[in-house]
Amino acid sequence: MTEKKNLPIWQLSTGELIDIISTVLDSKLQKQEREPKGNTYVYGIRGIAHLFGCSIATANQIKRSGLIDDAITQINRKIVVDRELALKLIKRKGGCHE
Repeated sequence: MTEKKNLPIWQLSTGELIDIISTVLDSKLQKQEREPKGNTYVYGIRGIAHLFGCSIATANQIKRSGLIDDAITQINRKIVVDRELALKLIKRKGGCHE
């Protein structure tokens, strides 16, 4: 194997190259599965707008409508929204037509 580590790519056979690439991809996929998922929260009205792909005015309307109240935690002016719960609530309550 150490001899193949020093070989230029153009000297590898197609099968050897495929084996190397699939080994690297498999290890990357296993690492991703072990790591926790990305950020599960969005912050502020802009975060809500980005989550639902709408304008800030529409995000304000969604927040005020009460559709996603269970997903929102607000302390003073700080708004934290649980991304997964907000998406489930908006779909369940009919606020989103996908």
